[in-house]
Amino acid sequence: MKCSIPNRLPWICTLKVDNMFKFKTPSKKTLEIMSEVAKGNLKDDFEIRCCEKITDLTSHEFVKVTSSGNNSIFISLSSVEGDIIVPDQGGWHGFKQIAKFLNKNIITLKTDSGIINPKYLDDLDIPDKSALIFTSFAGYCGEQDIKDISKYCKSNNIITIEDASAGIGDKKHALGNGKYSDIIIASTGSPKMINVGSGGFISTNNKEFFDRTSLPQKLSKTNNIICSGIDNELDLVEENLELTLNATKYLKNNIGRTLHAKRRGVNVIIPNENAKEISWNLKKSLPINKSGFITTCPNYNRVKQKAIAIEIKNLSYDCLKKEYLDKIIKEVRINNLL
Repeated sequence: MKCSIPNRLPWICTLKVDNMFKFKTPSKKTLEIMSEVAKGNLKDDFEIRCCEKITDLTSHEFVKVTSSGNNSIFISLSSVEGDIIVPDQGGWHGFKQIAKFLNKNIITLKTDSGIINPKYLDDLDIPDKSALIFTSFAGYCGEQDIKDISKYCKSNNIITIEDASAGIGDKKHALGNGKYSDIIIASTGSPKMINVGSGGFISTNNKEFFDRTSLPQKLSKTNNIICSGIDNELDLVEENLELTLNATKYLKNNIGRTLHAKRRGVNVIIPNENAKEISWNLKKSLPINKSGFITTCPNYNRVKQKAIAIEIKNLSYDCLKKEYLDKIIKEVRINNLL
């Protein structure tokens, strides 16, 4: 077809415009509610409503809405008296950056391509009251065995801090569950599962945690507009996470040689020595309206080896239908990644 879209590269026309992949945005209702609050037409205390819903999701008694995911990390790590344990890959680079800023001693934990095996903690000299911080999914690709991690840490006086930005709303209650994780944090920025563009939260059953962190909490205030968006997105998060998990599972079942193929995840990582060139080819043949959903590794936030990451979590839920997923599989096949 002839391209009629201005300021676009020619390869953008390899798909019809109406079939182009779309980057995830907040739901229409979320945007409408935030707009009404901004105009002063809605005056509910949405922060209280958010906290009640987060309590229901996490089973944690105490909840704080924050200005961002990184602020949630900052508050959480500032409360830790011992060392900060971070995975050697598959986490979030902010864990290490914020720990360094707080002048905390950092212990790097060996993992199996991001998956935490508690037995590796036995090899480390860990002071009492240290904390292990990790994400629900290693590199967004493989579900962590949080129940086993929690059991080990509780037996060894290690605090568990789960970044559940991608795992909140798990219908199986394996992720973002306060029964297992001592502290749960999340970002509600874009393109997270609770997708507002800003904000975050912390939850815990330890009231002293919030007493000890009153000062950094004051530096992390949000507003009622953001809270109204989070409030509505919380109503959608269980279904949205399930859609994302199912789409990723479909791709893993139809693409060979994926990392953590049998584990739940919200992206697909395909190890390959020619990752840079192949990712470029995929970006050309799978255009998206803005930002992207094809990334390359090595990358601390994913895995350290050469690989292509297909970020299903970044896509609009309309693009998680079979017809779009089959396009991804077709292009993966063309590039000999199956």
